[in-house]
Amino acid sequence: MYILAIGWLYVALMMALAEATNAVGSVLGAMVTFVCYGLMPVGLLVYLLERPARRRRREQEQALAATTGSVAPDAGGHAPGAAEAGSVAPVRKEP
Repeated sequence: MYILAIGWLYVALMMALAEATNAVGSVLGAMVTFVCYGLMPVGLLVYLLERPARRRRREQEQALAATTGSVAPDAGGHAPGAAEAGSVAPVRKEP
């Protein structure tokens, strides 16, 4: 999959280079060509094709946590730094 992404980025780079060196072309047009024809499609393709691997990795981490009995550091469901019932009130400044 990565060889296709690298190949397409090469093609988009060559298109942008041709745009920049053309007599009626511009560097701004070359940058827009590279971003719109190269980076955006390849980024979307890699993101979509890596989705199953991300899901599989997340499921493996959850299965490992379930078998070892470990819990994620903030898996309690409470807001971080929230006050607990019966905690000590903050000390205020005396006049």
